[in-house]
Amino acid sequence: MTPLRLANLALLILFPIAWVAPLMRAGLLPLFGLSEISVLSGIVSLWDKDIPLALVVIFFALIAPITKVIALEGLLSGRLPARVKPWLFRLGRLAMADVFLVAIYITLAKGIGVGRVEVGWGLYLFTFCVLASLGLSIFAAKEQETA
Repeated sequence: MTPLRLANLALLILFPIAWVAPLMRAGLLPLFGLSEISVLSGIVSLWDKDIPLALVVIFFALIAPITKVIALEGLLSGRLPARVKPWLFRLGRLAMADVFLVAIYITLAKGIGVGRVEVGWGLYLFTFCVLASLGLSIFAAKEQETA
């Protein structure tokens, strides 16, 4: 098994951990009403207020990224044909975890203006997962071209 495949498979473990890890700790944040905010707790809070939007976030921030990792594994292991590559590229565009991450950083940078916000260790793990997924896709594309 290649290091590229091992790193990709590691994301199957790291992404779910990043989803439950505290992205930030906040006090007096009216939207969430809790002290530690994770991807999943944010979705739960959103579910209480706007179910259709929560479903969109679930698809783009959870389902699409993990599906991308699984599809990339299928491509790297030879279980999926090369004609899947364009679909994997499109799926990567749907995996908007990176957009979600940027939104979190912008929110943290602005300081929200209400209460206090501290970065949690989950934000670093989530950042790593998003960047690793992006990097692995790039390396996999180059590896597939040379093969």
